[in-house]
Amino acid sequence: MTEKSWDRVPIDAQSIDAPLSQAAVFLVVTVNNEQAALATVCSALDGLDDLVKTVGFRDLSAKLSCIVGIGHDFWNRLGVDKRPQELKPFAPIHGAVHTAPATPGDLLFHIRSERTDVCFEFERILLDTLGASVTVVDEVSGFRYFDARDLLGFVDGTANPTGRDLPASALVGQEDEEFVGGSYVVVQKYLHNMSAWAQTPTPEQEAIIGRTKIDNIEIDDDDAPRKSHKSLATIVDADGNEHDILRDNMPFGRPGQREFGTYFIGYSRYLWVIEKMLQRMYIGDPPGAYDRLLDFSTPHTGITFFAPARPMLEELVQAAQKQLATVSPTGTTPR
Repeated sequence: MTEKSWDRVPIDAQSIDAPLSQAAVFLVVTVNNEQAALATVCSALDGLDDLVKTVGFRDLSAKLSCIVGIGHDFWNRLGVDKRPQELKPFAPIHGAVHTAPATPGDLLFHIRSERTDVCFEFERILLDTLGASVTVVDEVSGFRYFDARDLLGFVDGTANPTGRDLPASALVGQEDEEFVGGSYVVVQKYLHNMSAWAQTPTPEQEAIIGRTKIDNIEIDDDDAPRKSHKSLATIVDADGNEHDILRDNMPFGRPGQREFGTYFIGYSRYLWVIEKMLQRMYIGDPPGAYDRLLDFSTPHTGITFFAPARPMLEELVQAAQKQLATVSPTGTTPR
């Protein structure tokens, strides 16, 4: 995409291009199957920007933001005929050794701030507003770990696009005109076997990741017998063009429960890029040579969302509210 074409991207494409934060909450909910629940959710989404301002005003330097992602099934419930070209449910991947499961999720709230308490306060009020209309299916509080490392000890997110490469990689362009400025979002919650990882020699860890552990230098493994995580996650199309995604992964954990993990969240202009990345990780390239990181990190969730630009999010909410206004309390349309 040319730079000129990006002049037409809405400046309010949610907050996908915000700098990586010190704290985050990843909240996934399903919306209960009643008209009243849909009405409550639409009202909450309609007031989301005001809630960000209300909580964020307490400390502007905390840079509170919240990105909303909408799942395929819930998109259909909103009653809007048009849909992003690639939006579909997460497809489970069954490799010879490891599986990426698909799990439920209608809405994703990616809450970010420089302060944990600000994330907490925003989530608390949001869930109070949503009330019994939703069921929380996943809730993870993440934190920035030292110099942007994961709990395995490696720097995470080094390959993220920057500058004008960021919107070109993470935001939908003119190829889907009605959804310009939106982004496909895939989330997976990984739990690590820290004991097994600790027993793995550092050189072997580095060969698995594809970078040195201390100074984060990329390892050239083109001639290696097995591709690293870094190489398997690098996507090049048939024309030789490399396609990046924007990762905002966060470590999380509860040492008392022996729970240590990484919450993967990838924003992409094209859903197929993340899908191909996961296929290469779980199936392998060549098939069978899967990502060895999966021997230590197990996914427990897998969900696809679309985060529309704010004008489209407003249009979706208004369309749903208009439809609800024509439906009687018994769930039928008045004559």
